[in-house]
Amino acid sequence: MPVNRARIAVFVSGGGTNLQALIDAEKAGAIPSGEIVLVVSNNKNAFALQRAQAAGIPAQTVTRRECGSQEVFEESLVRLLEEYEIDLIILAGFLSILSAEFTRRFENRIINIHPSLIPSFCGKGYYGLKVHQEALARGVKVTGATVHIVNEIPDGGRILLQKAVDILPEDTAETLQRRVMEQAEWILLPQAAEQVSAEIIKEKERAT
Repeated sequence: MPVNRARIAVFVSGGGTNLQALIDAEKAGAIPSGEIVLVVSNNKNAFALQRAQAAGIPAQTVTRRECGSQEVFEESLVRLLEEYEIDLIILAGFLSILSAEFTRRFENRIINIHPSLIPSFCGKGYYGLKVHQEALARGVKVTGATVHIVNEIPDGGRILLQKAVDILPEDTAETLQRRVMEQAEWILLPQAAEQVSAEIIKEKERAT
């Protein structure tokens, strides 16, 4: 029996520009093997939740503060993922480190977008503008974005896709951040979503 599409959950914390790129790509037919069926935020004020609502995608908020501990927080996430029968988790600006136990539970089923060419400017504490500030401070001429499998090491999982972006002499952290999004992140993340979703569908079909 053929399996139609992989069921995708997108984890977000803020504005949701990468979520929007995924929504737009799915609407355009660029993720034929996957379907976004759930958006999860650890920030109840995240604008990404409004993006999900506008797209008609169910959205849920789970915060570590309300859960009281990392363990209960992750148990709540697991229940949600099981309820929606999620096959693939995409971290799209999700500013919460997931435990080794959680990442092992979903081994090779969680991907993340990072705004640099890993292994440069990555790991614990490297997120948002800090990544671009460090790139400019070091004087590198090329940066970019990386999509990787998530494991217990922050930004340490197997690399799936990378795309380079030139740094211009007049760049600020803000202009560089925007260009890395436009020229790399918003292109790579839908490509990776399709790549992994297609692999999941093949695995499921082999198992039936």
